[in-house]
Amino acid sequence: MRVPEGSRPADQSAEPTPPPASPVAARELLSSADVGRTIARIAHQIIEKTALDAEGSHPDAAVGAAPRVVLIGIPTRGTTLATRLADRIEEFSGIRPPTGSLDITLYRDDLRTKPHRPLERTSVPDGGVDDALVILVDDVLFSGRSVRSALDALRDLGRPRAVQLAVLVDRGHRELPLRADYVGKNVPTARSEDVSVLLAEHDGRDAVMISGGKTA
Repeated sequence: MRVPEGSRPADQSAEPTPPPASPVAARELLSSADVGRTIARIAHQIIEKTALDAEGSHPDAAVGAAPRVVLIGIPTRGTTLATRLADRIEEFSGIRPPTGSLDITLYRDDLRTKPHRPLERTSVPDGGVDDALVILVDDVLFSGRSVRSALDALRDLGRPRAVQLAVLVDRGHRELPLRADYVGKNVPTARSEDVSVLLAEHDGRDAVMISGGKTA
């Protein structure tokens, strides 16, 4: 008896089709206690590297008179981290560097493709940034484009003596020749993954989470 073409049984020896890859569940890289310790360590590094004195300045024979140290956060979580770093620096050294925030929205290189971004607040501490050692503070360093935008925005506020960068997490994948002077944690990542910094002031708790990517 001839079996119709469409009725033939499937080849039992064929490999089953594997299920599609599914996203990896978010996992915690840093706990609340880890975040606190990391911020404290960065604060110690800033104190040591800048050799803060009683006037909130640091000696620098190569450039002459000692510049003031100013912490400027990139909103939103960078601004919160700048405040926390200032708290720890004051706790450890007795000196509280002035802090501020810097809106980079209008300086982003993707503004034409993503024009609908809310403007953030720019706050410049008393004394401004002229002739100061400005430490830009951000939560995650990725491509470097946000930092480049911050440098452009900072230029319109004044002329710092020098600019340094402090980040809680460096996840790699730089697209510009930039690096941080102070890094809380280096985290190797895939481009498909997301790294999120949670801070109690915004998210109800402190943590660093990673999500995305695919399971096999």
